[in-house]
Amino acid sequence: MKFLDRFLRDWRIKVCAPYIKANDKVLDIGCFDDTLFNKLSSKPISHSIGLDPLLNRTIETENYTLLPGKFPNNLPLDKKFNCITMLAVLEHIPKKEQLQLSNDCYKYLEPSGRVIITVPSPFVDHILWVLSKLRLIDGMSLEEHYGFKVADVPIIFNSKQFRLIKHKKFQLGLNNLFVFEKLG
Repeated sequence: MKFLDRFLRDWRIKVCAPYIKANDKVLDIGCFDDTLFNKLSSKPISHSIGLDPLLNRTIETENYTLLPGKFPNNLPLDKKFNCITMLAVLEHIPKKEQLQLSNDCYKYLEPSGRVIITVPSPFVDHILWVLSKLRLIDGMSLEEHYGFKVADVPIIFNSKQFRLIKHKKFQLGLNNLFVFEKLG
């Protein structure tokens, strides 16, 4: 990862961190590494899990476990979480799989649990393409953006299962934060 990749990732984490509560058990979908958990080290969270298909081995620590694989296939069935994060992940999920992803999040969340999502605005694809050509970023899996539309997020995480708590733009309006709470 290049400096700009890390800077943008850390900014996403900083925007999301206030919505992760003390003692939450967190599932970080698309974690890539343990950065989110390290950035949350000043906030006491329960033993949490990171899941990413790019991991090549399981990593166990006192506070979290990182697992290789995809959600929910490689997650133990008996786990429940207070918070599920997907930071710059949803736009990589094929459209036909997004509604099932929402249903799976609902299944793995405790009552009143939260889903915290960041997704870029569509114009970001053009910026990332230029930055990657200039070798200023590595730009992870840019070919997987599938023409994602930010307006689809509240539809995917529908009002029958989730309540939208927060939507705001950040990173000069080029990124979006969504926080949903599980109903029922």
